Amino acid sequence: MAAITAAMVKALREKSGAGMMDCKKALTATEGDMDKAIDFLRENGQMKAAKKADRIAAEGLCVSVVSDDEKRGVAVEVNSETDFVAKNEKFQNYVRQVADQVMATETENLDEFLSDNWKLDETKTVKDVLTEQISVIGENMKIRRFARIQEENGFIASYTHMGGKIVVLVDVATDVVNDKVREMAKNVAMQAAAMRPEYCTRDEVDQDYLAKEKDILLTAAKNEKPDAPDKVLSGIVMGRLNKELSEICLLDQVYVKAEDGKQSVGKYVEQVAKENAAKIQIKKFVRFETGEGIEKKQEDFAAEVAAQRH
Repeated sequence: MAAITAAMVKALREKSGAGMMDCKKALTATEGDMDKAIDFLRENGQMKAAKKADRIAAEGLCVSVVSDDEKRGVAVEVNSETDFVAKNEKFQNYVRQVADQVMATETENLDEFLSDNWKLDETKTVKDVLTEQISVIGENMKIRRFARIQEENGFIASYTHMGGKIVVLVDVATDVVNDKVREMAKNVAMQAAAMRPEYCTRDEVDQDYLAKEKDILLTAAKNEKPDAPDKVLSGIVMGRLNKELSEICLLDQVYVKAEDGKQSVGKYVEQVAKENAAKIQIKKFVRFETGEGIEKKQEDFAAEVAAQRH
């Protein structure tokens, strides 16, 4: 069995919000397996607010572009080393050009995209132009990801937050397109930006994930109420599972602008559809947040200065 180090305990505490001793106990019980330790904490009711260390932000910019007929939308993320460069006009213009390039091609794979001819100068590839930009701007840069949505029976809505910190595209299938329906779509995009849903509907949630969640919640419920009958335990599990799904599924989330504080996003969409005699379906969404999931290098300037003394 691997030794449980202070660094491992600290990492688990940052991810779970649980106490140091609880984290050490969980790691010991699971022989140092971080994922199993998190499950152990949840089963024993010791998991606190989900602090996700893997969401430390890197720098850069996200941009979305929607075609004039609103049938096609793209989102891209390009990373830079510093926030200073992310605010640079040359960098921002370049990211918009990358978004236009994604709009103009059908390439789905990032490696293939980098090999595409650059539409503003077909003697160069996308990768060639990226290399040039790195030389001009003076920082390492990376085209990290892109997404494209097409909707022939409706339109694509977009929303940009904090000048490109977050971008959202929403695929709206509808037989009525007017200002009210467009306003609804923008509100749904803002919801996705603010509330970080992982899925559009609960139908998209992986069945293996649901089965594992039920097992974890059942174990936790049994630990809390060891004498409770199976029917009661089942009710507790389903209640907690539905609450979790209402947080991670866009249409199940409580609509942030709801006057009663209870209306779900799905019910809000239904309300707008009824008011406009329309058939409306939110089919999917794309949400990019700059640097999401990238570990940002931590600079220790005191150590750097001390090192220069020798």
